[in-house]
Amino acid sequence: MKSLLESGVHFGHQVKRWDPRMKKYIFAERNGIHIIDLQKTIQAIKEAYDAVRKTVSSGKTVMFVGTKKQAQQAIQKEAERCGMYFVNNRWLGGMLTNFTTIKKSLLRLKKLEKMEVDGTFENLTKKEIASLGKERAKLQKNLGGIKEMKDPPGILFIIDTRKEAIAVAEAQRMGIPIVAVVDTNCNPEGITYPIPGNDDAIRAITLFTQIVANAVVEADNEAGLKIIETLGEEGEEGAEEVVTDASVREEDQEVDIEAYTVETPAAVAPVVAPVVVEESEEDALPVDVDRVYESK
Repeated sequence: MKSLLESGVHFGHQVKRWDPRMKKYIFAERNGIHIIDLQKTIQAIKEAYDAVRKTVSSGKTVMFVGTKKQAQQAIQKEAERCGMYFVNNRWLGGMLTNFTTIKKSLLRLKKLEKMEVDGTFENLTKKEIASLGKERAKLQKNLGGIKEMKDPPGILFIIDTRKEAIAVAEAQRMGIPIVAVVDTNCNPEGITYPIPGNDDAIRAITLFTQIVANAVVEADNEAGLKIIETLGEEGEEGAEEVVTDASVREEDQEVDIEAYTVETPAAVAPVVAPVVVEESEEDALPVDVDRVYESK
Protein backbone atom coordinates (compact mmCIF):
# COMPACT_ATOMS: atom_id res chain seq x y z
CA MET A 1 0.00 0.00 0.00
CA LYS A 2 2.82 2.40 0.92
CA SER A 3 4.68 1.86 -2.36
CA LEU A 4 1.42 2.29 -4.33
CA LEU A 5 0.73 5.62 -2.61
CA GLU A 6 4.32 6.83 -3.12
CA SER A 7 4.12 5.98 -6.84
CA GLY A 8 0.84 7.89 -7.25
CA VAL A 9 -1.11 4.83 -8.40
CA HIS A 10 -4.31 6.14 -6.74
CA PHE A 11 -4.58 9.24 -8.98
CA GLY A 12 -7.10 8.81 -11.79
CA HIS A 13 -8.17 11.17 -14.57
CA GLN A 14 -10.45 14.22 -14.41
CA VAL A 15 -14.04 13.45 -13.50
CA LYS A 16 -15.33 14.55 -16.91
CA ARG A 17 -13.02 12.06 -18.69
CA TRP A 18 -14.10 8.96 -16.76
CA ASP A 19 -15.53 5.70 -18.11
CA PRO A 20 -18.69 4.74 -16.13
CA ARG A 21 -17.68 1.06 -16.32
CA MET A 22 -14.76 1.89 -13.96
CA LYS A 23 -17.20 3.02 -11.24
CA LYS A 24 -16.63 -0.07 -9.03
CA TYR A 25 -12.87 0.69 -8.83
CA ILE A 26 -13.26 4.40 -7.90
CA PHE A 27 -12.99 5.29 -4.22
CA ALA A 28 -13.87 9.00 -4.22
CA GLU A 29 -13.47 12.36 -5.99
CA ARG A 30 -10.95 15.03 -4.90
CA ASN A 31 -10.56 18.43 -6.61
CA GLY A 32 -12.16 17.23 -9.83
CA ILE A 33 -9.99 14.08 -9.99
CA HIS A 34 -11.11 10.52 -9.33
CA ILE A 35 -9.23 8.57 -6.63
CA ILE A 36 -8.79 4.83 -7.29
CA ASP A 37 -9.56 2.32 -4.52
CA LEU A 38 -6.13 0.84 -3.71
CA GLN A 39 -7.65 -2.06 -1.73
CA LYS A 40 -9.09 -3.36 -5.00
CA THR A 41 -5.81 -2.58 -6.81
CA ILE A 42 -3.87 -4.77 -4.35
CA GLN A 43 -6.33 -7.64 -4.79
CA ALA A 44 -6.11 -7.29 -8.59
CA ILE A 45 -2.28 -7.29 -8.45
CA LYS A 46 -2.30 -10.58 -6.47
CA GLU A 47 -4.61 -12.25 -9.01
CA ALA A 48 -2.54 -11.00 -11.96
CA TYR A 49 0.71 -12.09 -10.26
CA ASP A 50 -0.58 -15.64 -9.76
CA ALA A 51 -1.87 -15.80 -13.35
CA VAL A 52 1.49 -14.74 -14.80
CA ARG A 53 3.38 -17.17 -12.52
CA LYS A 54 1.15 -20.12 -13.52
CA THR A 55 1.44 -19.24 -17.23
CA VAL A 56 5.25 -19.16 -17.11
CA SER A 57 5.38 -22.34 -14.97
CA SER A 58 3.38 -24.16 -17.66
CA GLY A 59 6.10 -23.30 -20.21
CA LYS A 60 4.39 -20.37 -21.98
CA THR A 61 5.75 -16.85 -22.51
CA VAL A 62 4.70 -13.31 -21.56
CA MET A 63 4.62 -10.31 -23.88
CA PHE A 64 5.02 -6.82 -22.38
CA VAL A 65 3.23 -4.11 -24.38
CA GLY A 66 3.57 -0.38 -23.76
CA THR A 67 4.22 2.06 -26.63
CA LYS A 68 3.53 5.37 -24.84
CA LYS A 69 6.65 7.42 -24.03
CA GLN A 70 6.30 7.06 -20.25
CA ALA A 71 6.25 3.23 -20.54
CA GLN A 72 8.85 2.50 -23.25
CA GLN A 73 11.95 2.40 -21.07
CA ALA A 74 10.36 0.48 -18.16
CA ILE A 75 8.79 -2.10 -20.50
CA GLN A 76 12.11 -2.83 -22.25
CA LYS A 77 14.19 -2.92 -19.07
CA GLU A 78 11.90 -5.26 -17.11
CA ALA A 79 11.16 -7.55 -20.09
CA GLU A 80 14.89 -8.00 -20.70
CA ARG A 81 15.47 -8.60 -16.98
CA CYS A 82 13.05 -11.54 -16.91
CA GLY A 83 13.93 -12.76 -20.43
CA MET A 84 10.53 -12.18 -22.06
CA TYR A 85 9.30 -10.44 -25.23
CA PHE A 86 8.21 -6.82 -25.48
CA VAL A 87 6.73 -4.25 -27.87
CA ASN A 88 7.59 -0.68 -26.88
CA ASN A 89 7.67 1.33 -30.10
CA ARG A 90 4.65 0.50 -32.26
CA TRP A 91 2.13 -2.30 -32.34
CA LEU A 92 2.06 -3.60 -35.91
CA GLY A 93 -1.39 -4.80 -36.97
CA GLY A 94 -1.52 -8.60 -37.10
CA MET A 95 1.31 -9.18 -34.63
CA LEU A 96 -0.81 -11.95 -33.08
CA THR A 97 -3.56 -12.70 -35.61
CA ASN A 98 -1.17 -12.74 -38.61
CA PHE A 99 1.96 -14.06 -36.92
CA THR A 100 3.11 -16.03 -40.00
CA THR A 101 3.69 -12.75 -41.88
CA ILE A 102 5.45 -11.20 -38.87
CA LYS A 103 7.74 -14.27 -38.83
CA LYS A 104 8.95 -13.38 -42.33
CA SER A 105 9.93 -9.91 -41.12
CA LEU A 106 11.78 -11.47 -38.17
CA LEU A 107 13.70 -13.75 -40.54
CA ARG A 108 14.56 -10.73 -42.69
CA LEU A 109 15.88 -8.88 -39.63
CA LYS A 110 18.07 -11.85 -38.65
CA LYS A 111 19.35 -12.13 -42.24
CA LEU A 112 20.36 -8.45 -42.32
CA GLU A 113 22.16 -8.80 -38.98
CA LYS A 114 24.01 -11.85 -40.29
CA MET A 115 25.02 -10.02 -43.49
CA GLU A 116 26.52 -7.23 -41.40
CA VAL A 117 28.63 -9.70 -39.41
CA ASP A 118 29.78 -12.18 -42.08
CA GLY A 119 31.31 -9.53 -44.39
CA THR A 120 28.60 -9.41 -47.09
CA PHE A 121 28.48 -5.61 -46.80
CA GLU A 122 32.10 -5.36 -47.96
CA ASN A 123 31.08 -6.37 -51.50
CA LEU A 124 28.25 -3.80 -51.71
CA THR A 125 28.24 -0.11 -52.63
CA LYS A 126 27.80 2.62 -50.01
CA LYS A 127 24.28 3.32 -51.25
CA GLU A 128 23.21 -0.33 -50.89
CA ILE A 129 24.77 -0.54 -47.43
CA ALA A 130 22.92 2.62 -46.32
CA SER A 131 19.61 1.27 -47.67
CA LEU A 132 20.01 -2.09 -45.90
CA GLY A 133 21.11 -0.30 -42.71
CA LYS A 134 17.92 1.81 -42.70
CA GLU A 135 15.79 -1.30 -43.28
CA ARG A 136 17.51 -3.14 -40.41
CA ALA A 137 17.12 -0.15 -38.04
CA LYS A 138 13.39 0.10 -38.84
CA LEU A 139 12.81 -3.64 -38.26
CA GLN A 140 14.90 -3.56 -35.08
CA LYS A 141 12.87 -0.62 -33.74
CA ASN A 142 9.50 -2.33 -34.23
CA LEU A 143 10.38 -6.03 -33.87
CA GLY A 144 13.59 -6.08 -31.80
CA GLY A 145 11.71 -7.11 -28.66
CA ILE A 146 10.11 -10.19 -30.27
CA LYS A 147 13.06 -11.23 -32.47
CA GLU A 148 13.37 -14.68 -30.87
CA MET A 149 9.62 -15.33 -30.53
CA LYS A 150 8.58 -18.53 -32.33
CA ASP A 151 4.94 -18.82 -31.20
CA PRO A 152 2.27 -16.40 -29.92
CA PRO A 153 2.65 -15.61 -26.19
CA GLY A 154 0.69 -17.30 -23.40
CA ILE A 155 -0.34 -14.01 -21.75
CA LEU A 156 -0.14 -10.25 -22.50
CA PHE A 157 0.76 -7.47 -20.07
CA ILE A 158 -0.52 -4.10 -21.37
CA ILE A 159 -0.08 -0.52 -20.17
CA ASP A 160 -3.03 1.72 -21.22
CA THR A 161 -5.71 -0.32 -22.99
CA ARG A 162 -7.01 2.77 -24.83
CA LYS A 163 -3.73 3.36 -26.66
CA GLU A 164 -3.16 -0.39 -27.22
CA ALA A 165 -6.72 -1.06 -28.41
CA ILE A 166 -5.47 -3.10 -31.42
CA ALA A 167 -3.34 -5.33 -29.19
CA VAL A 168 -6.32 -5.89 -26.86
CA ALA A 169 -8.61 -6.75 -29.81
CA GLU A 170 -6.10 -9.21 -31.29
CA ALA A 171 -5.50 -10.94 -27.94
CA GLN A 172 -9.25 -11.27 -27.37
CA ARG A 173 -9.70 -12.74 -30.83
CA MET A 174 -6.87 -15.25 -30.26
CA GLY A 175 -8.16 -16.14 -26.78
CA ILE A 176 -4.95 -14.97 -25.07
CA PRO A 177 -5.42 -13.80 -21.44
CA ILE A 178 -4.69 -10.09 -20.79
CA VAL A 179 -3.20 -8.46 -17.69
CA ALA A 180 -3.67 -4.70 -18.09
CA VAL A 181 -3.35 -1.49 -16.07
CA VAL A 182 -6.68 0.31 -16.48
CA ASP A 183 -7.10 3.98 -15.56
CA THR A 184 -10.43 5.72 -14.81
CA ASN A 185 -10.86 6.57 -18.52
CA CYS A 186 -10.45 2.93 -19.70
CA ASN A 187 -12.91 0.10 -20.27
CA PRO A 188 -12.14 -2.87 -17.95
CA GLU A 189 -14.58 -5.19 -19.74
CA GLY A 190 -12.90 -7.87 -21.85
CA ILE A 191 -9.68 -7.64 -19.82
CA THR A 192 -8.98 -10.97 -18.09
CA TYR A 193 -7.04 -9.45 -15.16
CA PRO A 194 -7.67 -5.67 -14.94
CA ILE A 195 -5.44 -3.75 -12.48
CA PRO A 196 -7.02 -0.37 -11.61
CA GLY A 197 -4.28 2.26 -11.38
CA ASN A 198 -2.56 5.27 -12.85
CA ASP A 199 -1.20 4.44 -16.32
CA ASP A 200 0.41 7.84 -16.99
CA ALA A 201 2.94 8.31 -14.14
CA ILE A 202 6.37 6.81 -14.89
CA ARG A 203 6.80 5.58 -11.29
CA ALA A 204 3.41 3.82 -11.31
CA ILE A 205 4.14 2.15 -14.67
CA THR A 206 7.58 1.03 -13.46
CA LEU A 207 6.07 -0.44 -10.28
CA PHE A 208 3.45 -2.50 -12.14
CA THR A 209 5.98 -3.71 -14.73
CA GLN A 210 8.43 -4.75 -11.98
CA ILE A 211 5.69 -6.77 -10.23
CA VAL A 212 4.87 -8.71 -13.42
CA ALA A 213 8.58 -9.25 -14.18
CA ASN A 214 9.08 -10.54 -10.62
CA ALA A 215 6.26 -13.07 -11.18
CA VAL A 216 8.12 -14.38 -14.26
CA VAL A 217 11.44 -14.59 -12.39
CA GLU A 218 9.78 -16.41 -9.45
CA ALA A 219 8.19 -18.96 -11.81
CA ASP A 220 11.57 -19.58 -13.48
CA ASN A 221 13.22 -20.05 -10.06
CA GLU A 222 10.50 -22.53 -9.05
CA ALA A 223 11.08 -24.50 -12.24
CA GLY A 224 14.81 -24.55 -11.51
CA LEU A 225 14.23 -25.75 -7.94
CA LYS A 226 11.93 -28.54 -9.19
CA ILE A 227 14.66 -29.78 -11.54
CA ILE A 228 17.19 -29.79 -8.69
CA GLU A 229 14.74 -31.65 -6.41
CA THR A 230 14.01 -34.33 -9.04
CA LEU A 231 17.73 -34.83 -9.63
CA GLY A 232 18.21 -35.27 -5.86
CA GLU A 233 15.42 -37.83 -5.67
CA GLU A 234 16.86 -39.85 -8.57
CA GLY A 235 20.22 -39.93 -6.80
CA GLU A 236 18.63 -41.22 -3.59
CA GLU A 237 16.77 -44.04 -5.34
CA GLY A 238 19.95 -46.10 -5.77
CA ALA A 239 21.31 -44.79 -9.03
CA GLU A 240 24.52 -46.43 -10.28
CA GLU A 241 27.62 -45.32 -8.45
CA VAL A 242 29.70 -43.02 -10.60
CA VAL A 243 33.43 -43.82 -10.47
CA THR A 244 35.54 -40.72 -10.71
CA ASP A 245 39.28 -40.15 -10.50
CA ALA A 246 38.83 -39.12 -6.87
CA SER A 247 37.09 -42.37 -5.85
CA VAL A 248 39.15 -45.43 -4.74
CA ARG A 249 39.27 -47.97 -7.53
CA GLU A 250 39.39 -51.73 -6.91
CA GLU A 251 43.00 -52.17 -8.02
CA ASP A 252 44.09 -49.34 -5.69
CA GLN A 253 42.64 -50.95 -2.54
CA GLU A 254 45.00 -52.51 0.03
CA VAL A 255 45.08 -56.32 0.08
CA ASP A 256 45.91 -58.56 3.08
CA ILE A 257 48.50 -60.91 1.62
CA GLU A 258 48.14 -63.53 4.39
CA ALA A 259 44.41 -63.85 3.82
CA TYR A 260 44.76 -63.72 0.04
CA THR A 261 44.23 -67.08 -1.70
CA VAL A 262 44.60 -67.83 -5.38
CA GLU A 263 41.83 -69.93 -6.84
CA THR A 264 43.21 -72.45 -9.33
CA PRO A 265 41.03 -73.43 -12.27
CA ALA A 266 39.80 -77.01 -12.44
CA ALA A 267 41.51 -77.58 -15.80
CA VAL A 268 44.96 -76.72 -14.50
CA ALA A 269 46.56 -79.36 -12.27
CA PRO A 270 47.88 -78.05 -8.98
CA VAL A 271 51.63 -77.58 -8.89
CA VAL A 272 53.15 -79.85 -6.25
CA ALA A 273 56.37 -78.62 -4.66
CA PRO A 274 59.22 -81.18 -4.90
CA VAL A 275 60.05 -82.98 -1.67
CA VAL A 276 63.71 -82.46 -0.73
CA VAL A 277 65.26 -85.39 1.15
CA GLU A 278 68.41 -84.57 3.06
CA GLU A 279 71.18 -87.08 2.42
CA SER A 280 73.39 -88.21 5.23
CA GLU A 281 77.16 -88.03 4.91
CA GLU A 282 77.37 -91.84 4.72
CA ASP A 283 74.97 -92.09 1.74
CA ALA A 284 76.75 -89.37 -0.24
CA LEU A 285 78.82 -90.72 -3.20
CA PRO A 286 82.47 -89.63 -3.53
CA VAL A 287 82.94 -86.94 -6.20
CA ASP A 288 86.08 -86.62 -8.31
CA VAL A 289 86.58 -82.82 -8.25
CA ASP A 290 89.25 -82.78 -10.99
CA ARG A 291 86.96 -84.55 -13.50
CA VAL A 292 84.09 -82.09 -12.80
CA TYR A 293 86.24 -79.02 -13.62
CA GLU A 294 87.62 -80.68 -16.76
CA SER A 295 84.17 -81.39 -18.09
CA LYS A 296 83.17 -77.73 -17.49
